[in-house]
Amino acid sequence: MRENGSRRQRVALNKLQKRLRRQIGRAIADYRMIEHGDRIMVCLSGGKDSYCMLELLLHLQKTAPVRFELVAVNMDQKQPGFPEHVLPQYLRSLGVPFHIVERDTYSVVKDVIPEGKTTCGLCSRLRRGTLYGFAEQIGANKIALGHHKDDIVETLFLNLFYAGRLKAMPPKLLSDDRRNVVIRPLAYCRETDLAEYARQRQFPIIPCNLCGSQPNLQRQAVKAMLQAWDEQFPGRTQTIFSALQQVSPSQLADTDLFDFHSLQLDRSAAAPAADKALPAARSDAQDPFAGVDFINSVNL
Repeated sequence: MRENGSRRQRVALNKLQKRLRRQIGRAIADYRMIEHGDRIMVCLSGGKDSYCMLELLLHLQKTAPVRFELVAVNMDQKQPGFPEHVLPQYLRSLGVPFHIVERDTYSVVKDVIPEGKTTCGLCSRLRRGTLYGFAEQIGANKIALGHHKDDIVETLFLNLFYAGRLKAMPPKLLSDDRRNVVIRPLAYCRETDLAEYARQRQFPIIPCNLCGSQPNLQRQAVKAMLQAWDEQFPGRTQTIFSALQQVSPSQLADTDLFDFHSLQLDRSAAAPAADKALPAARSDAQDPFAGVDFINSVNL
């Protein structure tokens, strides 16, 4: 009986692994996240998502049709009790090049943010600024972050409810100063799948004692709302994510996104004009990424 149970576990893990590899390959291909010669800084927090991202990218590195480098980077924010040995030990066991960046942002956040207030905003800005600068130091032209599909949808509702903006996390982003490209290879992966994969792989998870431990976070409230929706209406999170990929600028109300002022009646037109907010697609002859198949390179 135990042997049958172990076999079922192996089969389930294999299916999950294939699904995640397929999803990461499709996301990379859809958004042209990785190209030949890239040096990618993989940001490791010690959480389940970044461990999964690193392992999946390492597999893709062996099978992809283009050559690229991976460098793992962790930022030690000097949180009390942070186990400094865990990540270096793990990364050495994989043979992955890595750096540990030491910055005492913990003290800064605790000094600046009043007790009981949310620390996530300042913490993330300090961390992002440090990592962006470090990417340049090590010659990385891409920065890989471990945000998944649920993070992206949650961010959409956080901006909608609390900031009055229709904005989420893009799978690929050029930083405001245009000096860094951020990619999110897990954009098509669900958090439940990543949590199960991390459990099966027994990654040495390091909990966050700063942001992750705060009660009554707005993100936690939005996460609970989306989980309830998914339970009542299975597939709703996927539907919302699909909506982010099928935007009709003329059906919204942003005058910077769509030229409402110039709309004119034209009854001689044979058919309605399509939205003109997006540039015309490039032909394969013009596209240096044409023919590069990340989806089928994951060795399913």
